[in-house]
Amino acid sequence: MFSGTFKPRLDDKGRLFLPAKFREAMGDGLVITRGQERSIDMRTKADFAVFADRFQNASQTDARLRGYGRMLFALASEQVPDKQGRISITPELREYASLEKDCVVIGIYNRIEIWEPQAWVEYTAAQESAFSDVQEEIFPGF
Repeated sequence: MFSGTFKPRLDDKGRLFLPAKFREAMGDGLVITRGQERSIDMRTKADFAVFADRFQNASQTDARLRGYGRMLFALASEQVPDKQGRISITPELREYASLEKDCVVIGIYNRIEIWEPQAWVEYTAAQESAFSDVQEEIFPGF
């Protein structure tokens, strides 16, 4: 399970040090791609394979699904962290997420997201009341 918030920086070559607690799970490889709300989505290769399998088995006659697949897979990048735990964020993904140097990396159960810091601040501020309101609806009594 991935959880927590970290604030690594990109180096001059667009590489990011994975938080130490995520490195072991990602050691066999990972896939990074376009995420939602201009974030970058990162999953283990095994988890992404399950996701891709579900996509492949869905009806390709749905134009929304085809469009989603194009957006998702066009920028997908398979990687293996180097010995120092770094991964490369492609220029296209850096541009998509408006990443320059500072990043926010968050763990979300089975995946990781990478955000531009101000975008993350704005997103969390906008979601705070919804987070409070929806908890009882989604998880009654929790």
